[in-house]
Amino acid sequence: MRIRGDGGGDEEEAAMAVVSAPPQHLVFAYYITGHGFGHATRALEVVRHLIAAGHDVHVVTGAPEFVFTTEISSPNLHIRKVLLDCGAVQADALTVDRLASLEKYHQTAVVPRESILRTEVEWLNTIKADLVVSDVVPVACRAAADAGIRSVCVTNFSWDFIYAEYVVVAGHHHRSIVWQIAEDYSHCEFLLRLPGYCPMPAFRDVIDVPLVVRRLHKSRSEVRKELGIKDDVKVVIFNFGGQPAGWKLKKEWLPDGWLCLVCGASETQELPPNFIKLAKDAYTPDLMAASDCMLGKIGYGTVSEALAYKLPFVFVRRDYFNEEPFLRNMLEHYQCGVEMVRRDLLIGHWKPYLQRAMTLHPCYDGPINGGEVAAHILQDTAVGKKYISGKLSGARRLRDAIVLGYQLQRAPGRDVGIPDWYSVSEKEIGVRPAPTYHEVNGSAESSFEDFEILHGDIQGLTDTMAFLTSLSGLVENDPRSPEKQSRERVAASVFFDWEEEIYVARAPGRLDVMGGIADYSGSLVLQMPIREACHVAIQRSNPMKQKLWKHTQARQLANGGAVPLLQIVSFGSELSNRAPTFDMDLSDFMDGDKPISYDKAKEYFSQDPSQKWAAYVAGTILVLMTELGVVFTDSMSILVSSSVPEGKGVSSSASVEVASMSAIAAAYGLNIPPRDLAILCQKVENRIVGAPCGVMDQMTSACGEANKLLAMICQPAEVKELVSIPTHIRFWGLDSGIRHSVGGTDYGSVRVGTYMGRKMIKCAASDLLSESLPSCPPIQSGNTNSDEYEEHGVDLLKSEASLEYLCNLPPHRYEAVYARDIPEIITGDAFLEKYGDHNDAVTTVDPKRSYCVKAPTRHPIYENFRVEAFKALLTAAKTVEQLSALGELMYQCHYSYNACGLGSDGTDRLVNMVQEVQHRKTSQDGGPSLFGAKITGGGSGGSVCVIGKNCLKSSEEIFEIQKRYKAATGYLPIVFEGSSPGAGKFGYLKIRRRST
Repeated sequence: MRIRGDGGGDEEEAAMAVVSAPPQHLVFAYYITGHGFGHATRALEVVRHLIAAGHDVHVVTGAPEFVFTTEISSPNLHIRKVLLDCGAVQADALTVDRLASLEKYHQTAVVPRESILRTEVEWLNTIKADLVVSDVVPVACRAAADAGIRSVCVTNFSWDFIYAEYVVVAGHHHRSIVWQIAEDYSHCEFLLRLPGYCPMPAFRDVIDVPLVVRRLHKSRSEVRKELGIKDDVKVVIFNFGGQPAGWKLKKEWLPDGWLCLVCGASETQELPPNFIKLAKDAYTPDLMAASDCMLGKIGYGTVSEALAYKLPFVFVRRDYFNEEPFLRNMLEHYQCGVEMVRRDLLIGHWKPYLQRAMTLHPCYDGPINGGEVAAHILQDTAVGKKYISGKLSGARRLRDAIVLGYQLQRAPGRDVGIPDWYSVSEKEIGVRPAPTYHEVNGSAESSFEDFEILHGDIQGLTDTMAFLTSLSGLVENDPRSPEKQSRERVAASVFFDWEEEIYVARAPGRLDVMGGIADYSGSLVLQMPIREACHVAIQRSNPMKQKLWKHTQARQLANGGAVPLLQIVSFGSELSNRAPTFDMDLSDFMDGDKPISYDKAKEYFSQDPSQKWAAYVAGTILVLMTELGVVFTDSMSILVSSSVPEGKGVSSSASVEVASMSAIAAAYGLNIPPRDLAILCQKVENRIVGAPCGVMDQMTSACGEANKLLAMICQPAEVKELVSIPTHIRFWGLDSGIRHSVGGTDYGSVRVGTYMGRKMIKCAASDLLSESLPSCPPIQSGNTNSDEYEEHGVDLLKSEASLEYLCNLPPHRYEAVYARDIPEIITGDAFLEKYGDHNDAVTTVDPKRSYCVKAPTRHPIYENFRVEAFKALLTAAKTVEQLSALGELMYQCHYSYNACGLGSDGTDRLVNMVQEVQHRKTSQDGGPSLFGAKITGGGSGGSVCVIGKNCLKSSEEIFEIQKRYKAATGYLPIVFEGSSPGAGKFGYLKIRRRST
């Protein structure tokens, strides 16, 4: 019997060992996290073996006592009901509330931390614990260290890894939670790591142990006999853990001849006759072994027991829980899992999934005695045995991050996503190097030349060649191949008809050189389309002839036949735990004979957050229906592949929208000018996705040209000109590693503050205008100039009273007339009471919230002036003074973002490093080569834009900043350099597979 892991001989011995008679009586303190039943049920198995060996175990848990007492009846079991962490707060059985999770952890474990540590240290000393075991409560490790007791963790994930993503969305003021958790874990002596693990580099060393699985008490026939179920009846167990979903289950959801055993149903919930309600304390392993398949959510308990008992598992994704992709990979590797789309779960379209589950042949044959093995190791550790040699200390610790962490989560072709210290260890432990772009996206024989280009030009773009090569690789892809392939490639390989035409569009991301968030205030902006881009391939087909996935085909048959259908595959979806596929009937976009409203569409795509990404693609169809009256009677198959990284502030979402709409327009013969297409795509983002961004991202992606800055006045979207980048100047983007989102709270609140300021200025101008208009004819003064000035002043006030764009107010007018009356901060209710509304269609004022107003109002007024000056300076003489002035304008923009509350530690650090390099003196000083930097886009993380000379020295200094940033933060920034054409300039490709 062999443990999954690095294969050391001592591990084989451990796997075969039993918990022998103890050399002495030992006391264990076993801490269990407050997240769900899964941790308690697996801890139960370890505890059972420790108690069987004669030891005392004190279990610290918030789980119900029956979980332990129904299995263990012993005076050596002591249960202490204490909750020292909270896990993930779930809004329902499938959705995690990220902000609530962090806030609850803060209240549960951070605020009372000192008191917790004092109490736990005192308690550990009172019970005279020999070893502390944690699954996987962070503070338990620190308390053990303070008490002078060794500690060991037993888990497949750690909370620092889970919470890290939550911090991205919920706000960086919670990030100290992640650092504190990782620090607590570092006090643990080693980790007993369970299969299906996540990256957990906080732990100093690792021992891999087998699956921990609860034993069976009864046979399949015994359970069925007790429940009155005949042997020939198919049974599915409905298991969503300890989170009763409260769904109204219906008889017709099950195929004929099936029964469903329902776990966690409330006492008042009424069930149809083919559904059986199970008792709260029903022993799930026996019921699983008596079933033919399981329908539920992925967690360690459900996955481990499904594998152990070879039970096909129909699973539905759980949102925002980072443990899931790793367990899902293990399920699918052992042919034990079928993914169900959440929409089909909720509407009862279960039949095709259950039938598919019956065709699986689960093949897990590894050991399942992890509880016994773990107990043996814990017992030996408690008496002083050293399990870790130190020889490979670090290598094992890194192996998880390489093999199941970064290698799975990297974007194709972007090696810089893997920190050097992970890459180096590949040689140390013999891990296979990460696959190349070609290996990921196509076979070695695939080539873009396999396609005949009927229209358009590749324009020498290597990424387009690579995308076509990727498409070519799909032709030869056999989804039945025993070699493991990504889910998205399997899905994409079956939905194109390779004998028919396919349309391909390309749209780049953008680097915000100047303008940024001032776009929605009507500013001039300067934007550069970057080299990284999104490709979209689309094929339209007759609904009767469209190649369908099995579950969509089954749904169509159930609904009465073929209707126009949309199927989408997103390459790279697994990187952020998105569902790789999406499908819908196009009739879902209709309300009678009219398209549904944008609000209804937003609600539709929000139902399943793991598929919300589809709004960026499918939303373009609804906008074309609504705004241009396009009628879609054909089905569509769409493949999306983007190299524009998400959350870096380089407009990944705009590139997807623009590429999608461009491809659809090409396939349906719609001639939409690039400017109009960009405005339509902004509607997708504002109205369907719900992100309150301006239009500059979509405009750059659609209208930009390589090696030129798009100069655009956002009123709403007028391209002023394309400014060639002078040959002596170069721009770079440097990614801070801090995820940016225009849907985040900071961006939205600043936009609200800006519109509040505009409303205040308009109201002040109206009041001044009322005071300036005389109620009787003026006295003739004889001073013509004074009269002209007064008349001009009235015209100014009239203009300002009807101000549409804040950027049309010059800085001197703002300072002279309005600045002193704009408050720094105002509460939402105070603003609404005095001004009524802020007149912004894409944001709302929260009465309970306080908003910064002065800085967000001032920023676009001055930013517009800075951008005008920057554009004028680009054509000035090629001098150091020119570059210094351009750089100074960028610095001013950066600090204005910070004043608005849109800065971040990472972007500040990068900008400071640019300044240090710029101003240092060297022995071969030929003057600076870098001159300025600024945060970009929506701020709050993302990337910075750097300006410098186009020379070797500047590139070396960018590389130096990269290395210094990594040394300071552990993160190696992505460098964005180079430019490429926008979607309008690229046009589209019409391709067809060459006949062999």
